[in-house]
Amino acid sequence: MEERVKSVAVSYLAVFALLIGAAPLLRDFAGAQPASLVKIDGSSTVFPITEAVSEEFQKQNRGSVRVTVGISGTGGGFKKFCRGETDIQDASRPIAAAEMEVCKQQGIQYYELPVAFDAMALVVSRQNAWADSLSVAELKTMWEPQAQGKITRWNQIRTTWPDAPLKLFGAGSDSGTFDYFTEAIVGKAKASRGDYTASEDDNTLVQGIANDKHALGYIPFAYYEPNSQRLKAVAVDAGRGGVLPSRQTVESGTYRPLARPIFIYVSKQAAERPEVRRLVDFYLTHAAELVAQVKYVPLPKEAYRIALEHFHHGKLGTSFQGASAVGLTIGELLARSKAE
Repeated sequence: MEERVKSVAVSYLAVFALLIGAAPLLRDFAGAQPASLVKIDGSSTVFPITEAVSEEFQKQNRGSVRVTVGISGTGGGFKKFCRGETDIQDASRPIAAAEMEVCKQQGIQYYELPVAFDAMALVVSRQNAWADSLSVAELKTMWEPQAQGKITRWNQIRTTWPDAPLKLFGAGSDSGTFDYFTEAIVGKAKASRGDYTASEDDNTLVQGIANDKHALGYIPFAYYEPNSQRLKAVAVDAGRGGVLPSRQTVESGTYRPLARPIFIYVSKQAAERPEVRRLVDFYLTHAAELVAQVKYVPLPKEAYRIALEHFHHGKLGTSFQGASAVGLTIGELLARSKAE
């Protein structure tokens, strides 16, 4: 019995010693701060830029800040943003009047910061041997609501084109790309035929178009360029001859009306947190380099300087006041920023 008591006593002493030895580790664990979290959502168009920025920012902060970047489309993202569920909103168009009102009702104030320009590329499969250029009027004939169930074959667009099915691919209705394209081509945002293959995921559109020689669709230029071996860009004729999408034609203002500014919106409340301010500073400071890396068109350095100035000086709201950015050039965007 005595031996058993001694054995139990030794066991307790051993456990006690282990606990004493582990105490510093337990204190360190208890005092460790979890990584700060910044939530971003919205446009699939802006996603590659924000993802690249976020990855570099997290590397520099060595795990002290975690950034999540989701894709729910510009419209879907604004719903979350105006409910206060996200800190930063990726947007491929300016905030709409209805979204401004929802944010106002919810007490969400925001900074509007342009980060790049995008060329919306009109594309067909490399197997398509006939469609090299389309006028804005022809595109309207294809995409307007009245075309649903009626304009279904290529030779209805041009009689010299094949009597073959016209299979259309485009952005889903929650996408800012959808809003912009319909306003630029049809003349009214969200005015579109509904009998086409829609997706918020641009990679899904790339796959569908590349695999069907009768397909035509529109995607951000950054999704076209890496897939140019499988896709063919179609020139857009706005009245002065067909123009292909490229960095040069966007910068010169000749690729119209499918070139557009893209943005991030930052919640004022979120921007009071140091990790969010640091991320936005990093974004605008490194945007020119990272935007070019992911195949978008960077803004002039002065535009990023002005955006940083607006952010640091607390300039809230939107310069568009619910209006669209259709037809806006880089030069016009810069002039607008200077005038504010």
